[in-house]
Amino acid sequence: MIKMLYNFNNYEINKFKYYDGRNGNKICLLDEHGTKYMLKTPPVKNNNTKDKYYTNGCISEHIGCLIFKCLGFNTQDTKLGIYTVDGKDKLCVLCKDFETDNKKLFKFAEIKNGIISSSENGFGVELSSVLEAIEEQENINPSILKSFYWDMFITDAFLGNFDRHNGNWGLLLDDLNKTSEIAPIYDCGSCLYPALTDEEMKKILNDPKEIEARIYVFPNSILKINDKKINYFNYISSLENKDCNEGLKRIGRRIDLDEINKIIDEVEGISDIRKEFYKTMLKLRKEKIIDYSLNLLYEKEGA
Repeated sequence: MIKMLYNFNNYEINKFKYYDGRNGNKICLLDEHGTKYMLKTPPVKNNNTKDKYYTNGCISEHIGCLIFKCLGFNTQDTKLGIYTVDGKDKLCVLCKDFETDNKKLFKFAEIKNGIISSSENGFGVELSSVLEAIEEQENINPSILKSFYWDMFITDAFLGNFDRHNGNWGLLLDDLNKTSEIAPIYDCGSCLYPALTDEEMKKILNDPKEIEARIYVFPNSILKINDKKINYFNYISSLENKDCNEGLKRIGRRIDLDEINKIIDEVEGISDIRKEFYKTMLKLRKEKIIDYSLNLLYEKEGA
């Protein structure tokens, strides 16, 4: 049995709520107070799917959410623990369900679908179409939503998130009271290189070329410009988008590596080599993407 703080086998299964999405299998659990949680389990390996990219997605989900939270975002509460699947204890992540009786999550893909003039469907990831939908939606002040979006983009760049599409961020809408708010950050399972095993991480740490490739070459954003995926380093350091630049300033000044390293060190159930890998890559992504671009920006503004 994996040594963990939490054991989720005592939670009650709720057969009246289900969750979509790829990143692992999901069920709804209830604690002793009736509070709803989504349990994500590791995906069953299948050569015909992309599930292998999320082998350690439960770990990435938990740590990614913790880092978003320490950067000031409203974020879904998560816990790492064990759950027995087919007689085996699996390392899983428990995510608190932030929907209430009145507040319902609407993924931005659904909001975008409601804009009749949109040039793409809701799940389209062409950056210009996403930004157009942010401006045209009527639930949240567009300036506020745009700032949030670029803050999320910069944080995803820092964490190496390759899959922040329109289905894993959104709004909480209350049809009864006619209120709207930005939903907590959720679905961070594509951060922090979830496909890598401990052994692969160890090899990468001993190879500077492999490290650099995972900073400058990949992972890329799922967002596209002219149907080509955005490279985080190239796009952010180009300083071509003023709203992105402002997000870079806001998030850049909030990143505290000492605090983030403490978060990683306190996570139970993962190996020391995995902790070392996360801390090393985040330090380098901060230096080579965030800090580098910030220095260019300050030089440009001071000119």
